[in-house]
Order: sequence, then structure tokens, then C-alpha cells
Amino acid sequence: MELGLVGLGKMGGNMRERIRRAGHTVIGYDRNPDLSDVPSLEALVGGLEGPRVVWVMVPAGAATQATIDELAGLLAPGDVVVDGGNSRWTDDERHAVELGIKGVGFVDCGVSGGVWGLENGYALMYGGSKEDVSKVQPVFDALKPAGEYGAVHAGKVGAGHFAKMVHNGIEYAMMQAYAEGWELLEKADSVTDVREVFRSWQEGTVIRSWLLDLAVNALDDDEHLEKIRGYAQDSGEGRWTVEAAIDHAVPLPAITASLFARFASRQDDSPQMKMIAALRNQFGGHAVESNQ
Repeated sequence: MELGLVGLGKMGGNMRERIRRAGHTVIGYDRNPDLSDVPSLEALVGGLEGPRVVWVMVPAGAATQATIDELAGLLAPGDVVVDGGNSRWTDDERHAVELGIKGVGFVDCGVSGGVWGLENGYALMYGGSKEDVSKVQPVFDALKPAGEYGAVHAGKVGAGHFAKMVHNGIEYAMMQAYAEGWELLEKADSVTDVREVFRSWQEGTVIRSWLLDLAVNALDDDEHLEKIRGYAQDSGEGRWTVEAAIDHAVPLPAITASLFARFASRQDDSPQMKMIAALRNQFGGHAVESNQ
């Protein structure tokens, strides 16, 4: 099938390549002309045959809104827009109404996989009507990991980003647990090789995970994380997860504590946040702040 892809950064660029490897045609647009296949959104839409599918991979908020506003004036009834960025689920509902007035469908899709997704595939959580999802299904199949699992039609519009938000909240808590354990091991005089303790956990333990593997990668690069400042950003989903928990009266003590630990990192050079920053760099290519 044909796909228009808007936003060709770390995630979008690799997604374009993976979809092309699966045999589909992708026309990509990015504000950076060195990355873009076409000079404008208008040219992107004009290069696709109807019914068109346009996937948006730009930062959440104003950038996504501006892109959808422009697409609403370019697309035709029966076309579909997919928001694959990290938008808040409440924005999805507004975008679906805005596009629906024009007869254009809308699907929201939470995407997880970071810089590793090109080779390993991307976990996908998407929301929307069955009709709209079916128009995008070949692209979902191209992006997902091999095998039976890794993609889910989570529900109606907003369900995909809500599911991805909760995923990221859980990610916050798991990363925080590894970081706290690492700091405690580093402080103990009796433990002389913390990196190898972490490595030993990679096989046969109940806490083994891909995040643990990435922690070992980070420690192999910088055994005591001395090159990294103990500061970690929060991407927004952690805050939204806590807010949703309040709205639904669901207790989230671990996720909430991990979010507040990120805030604590901005007050001093937190050892735990060295590990959080290292993990975010490993799985997502997120920038780290140097101590040097």
C-alpha cells in the first residue's frame, strides 16, 4: 500500500525504512529538507492515491495540532490520519471530531520501540473504528515485531494513546526500581563489582528484562556512570498517567513515586537519575547531560 509519513526524526525515519522493507511505498515529509521526500504536506497528499493514509510522527501538542489542521484542508472523505506521536488521549477525541467533519477517519497509535524498532519491530497500541483501522492494517503489520504479539486494537479513539501512556508509566516505575537497586549496590562496601551483579541477573532471575539488558549496556559503556549528570527529563506521559489515576480513583504509588523522583533529579546530581538517564539513552536515543 501507499503511506504518507509526516515527521522523519529518530522514530519516523526508522519507521519509514521498516515499512519500505516490507514492500510498501512511503512518501515522507519533514521540515528538514535533507530528510524529506517531498517539499510540503500538499505535495505529500498529492503524491498518494485515494483512499489516502497519512501517519503523523511529530511532537505532541501544538506541532501535532498544526499538522492535523493542515491535513484536514488537504484530505478527502474516506482518507485516514494516524497520530503515532505521544499525544494525550483527550487530544485524540478532538482530532477525530475535527477530521470527521471533513469525512476523514482518525486512528491514534501508541508506538514503543525507540531506536531499536527498525530491526526488532515496534509495539503498537491503536484506537479507532474497525473500518479506519482496516485501512491502516498493512502498515501495522509491517511495523510490529515478528510473531503473533506486539500489536493490539485497544479500543475506540483515544485507547491507543491511553494504553501507551500507562505503558510509559509502568516504564517509569521499572526504571526507578533498577536505578534504586543500582545505587544501593554502589554504596555497599561488600559489593565490589556492581556491573557484574547486574549482568548476573540477566539469566534465570524474575527481574530479567530488556531494560535490565540496557542497564548492563550502559554500565559496559561507563561502569560507574561517572560521565552522566544525574538529571532525567519526563516526557509528559508519566504526569498524564498520574492525573488519569486521580480521575479514576486508582492508586498508583510506585508510578507516582517514580515521577516525583524525576523531579528530584533537577535539584542535585542524583545517582539514581544517572541510571534513568542512561536507560533512556539506551532505548530511545534520548540525550544525556554530561558531567564533563
